[in-house]
Amino acid sequence: MQFMRLSWKILVGVKDLFVLLFLALFFAAIFALLNANPNPAMVRDGALLLKLDGVVAEQPAEIDPLMALTSAAAPVGEIRQRDIIRALKLAQSDKRVKLVVLDMERFMGGGQASLAAIGDSIDAVKKAGKPVYAFATAYTDDSYQLAAHATQIWMDPLGGALLAGPGGSQPYYKGLLDQLGVKANIYRVGTFKSAVEPFMRSDQSAESKMAIKGVYDEIWGQWKADVAKARPQAQLDQLLTNPADAVEGAKGDLGQLALSTKLVDKLGDKIAFGKFIASKVGADEKKTTGGFAHTPMDALLASYGPPSAGEQIGVVTVAGTIVDGEGGPGSAAGDTISNLIYEALDTKDLKALVVRVDSPGGSVTASEKIRLAIAAAKAKNIPVVVSMANLAASGGYWVSLPADVIFAAPSTITGSIGIFGVIPSAEAGLAKIGVNADGVKTTPLSGEPDVLNGFSPEFDRVAQSAIENGYRQFLTRVATARKKTPEQVDAVAQGRVWAGGTARQLGLVDRSGNMNDALAEAAKRAGLKPDDWHAVYIEQSTSFAGTLLQGLMPKKAQSNAPMDIFAHAAWQQSLFIQRVAADLDMLTGVKGVQARCLECGDFAPPAPAAADKTWLSVLLKAFS
Repeated sequence: MQFMRLSWKILVGVKDLFVLLFLALFFAAIFALLNANPNPAMVRDGALLLKLDGVVAEQPAEIDPLMALTSAAAPVGEIRQRDIIRALKLAQSDKRVKLVVLDMERFMGGGQASLAAIGDSIDAVKKAGKPVYAFATAYTDDSYQLAAHATQIWMDPLGGALLAGPGGSQPYYKGLLDQLGVKANIYRVGTFKSAVEPFMRSDQSAESKMAIKGVYDEIWGQWKADVAKARPQAQLDQLLTNPADAVEGAKGDLGQLALSTKLVDKLGDKIAFGKFIASKVGADEKKTTGGFAHTPMDALLASYGPPSAGEQIGVVTVAGTIVDGEGGPGSAAGDTISNLIYEALDTKDLKALVVRVDSPGGSVTASEKIRLAIAAAKAKNIPVVVSMANLAASGGYWVSLPADVIFAAPSTITGSIGIFGVIPSAEAGLAKIGVNADGVKTTPLSGEPDVLNGFSPEFDRVAQSAIENGYRQFLTRVATARKKTPEQVDAVAQGRVWAGGTARQLGLVDRSGNMNDALAEAAKRAGLKPDDWHAVYIEQSTSFAGTLLQGLMPKKAQSNAPMDIFAHAAWQQSLFIQRVAADLDMLTGVKGVQARCLECGDFAPPAPAAADKTWLSVLLKAFS
């Protein structure tokens, strides 16, 4: 009897524990949902604070619940480019906003075209009579491109400005694959289709070097021109041509070097910067040390709400690698994007469609699904305008073809018209460990592709012929859309990448401009007056789980984000590891023919997923 009473007490205690746990989770969920939504009540007189923690993205990806729960580091924050630009536009006329603060303490970069568009918006704020102040511990190419547009640039005395320009070493895996006995069976078309070179060479081909260097020179020239125009007093030449002499001449004091070369205006820590801003707009409500009266970007946007006046111009975003199947926000999944377009055409009264592309390409079949969906809008006599962001290459160019007009920024990377397929086999590696293969075939293609015994000549011929046919189809689609002959397209295709300015001269794009230019053109083609339309974004909403995670996690948590120049160097190493992982995944995980620009990774914004390992740990593990 006593045992039964004890068991009952234990059961009651367990029940109470579960009830308490449920209540804790319930209230945590409510808190998360409230915390995830911006609060318009936070708008007050003072500064508009653009806290740029993370990377600028065209379409932020939804937080992966499993990664968020298992990763030791917080996910890298992504700030939507259009939100930054709209907030800056609202700041021009909102009387509550006295000035704008760019907090780039934990800024991790963005694509050059995106940053140039934000820079134009900063200039518009200054033109409206409102100053803009920038702060960071250290500045790199990306952060300085934005800071150069500020009225005044602050930097921590222990920081520095490390301006490096594009370029650097890339990994090539032919030697490693040979040692492992793995063969990358490659089928491609295009003299410049260097996406698969890392698996077939130990160095970069002369054709690839020539093409990439031309693009590097063009976009680096645009970066320097942008910075020089925004901040003509900055003395960049010596820092860019002979940085070691410049640093040694300053006895290693990077802060004083940045000040003496007029890259920055003031040296001071974040507290000093905050007190400076407070002297202009007042202290914050809690009168915290270094605090100042301000409005967060999300709160300002929420106070206005989404535009709703006038007719609807649909906007669909194709951001990231184009993949087959379905995917969430920030994923260029062929089925998802095409279904969103078809649904919008069926249910919304769209007067025009703008397609925003920021993709290096990917699956041919997924690219074609998206292209057909966009073409369906044209079939309904809806004007279609494409706005290319940082990347619109290969499959990213493929989906742009139905457009009535294509806009590209001067630093957009586009072209890469070519396709490839790659399938690994391990006959040599298996033979090294005593595994041989034999069997009986009923046709020349029985058991092909034979990863055990090597691919047959017949399969190689079939695969290569199919790739060549796919390339001809790509050329034909481009020729039809751009009103050229296939031969004219082939002369600028062959997998070669181009910067936006040159692409316009070659007839691959129509005009130079950003998203605002594309929207204005779409309205014009639809016969709408400037104030008689608004953009409707055709995209997936964040899932319930994603909203919960967003609210439960620290806002844009950046515990491991780089701050000084050494931390930025370490961050670049982690990006290198991500690239190696992506390259190997392409070798083993790609399904189907690819219209993809691998070299475009050099021009893309930093990947949002932080690498958990360093290159050194990977090497140690490999050789242990």
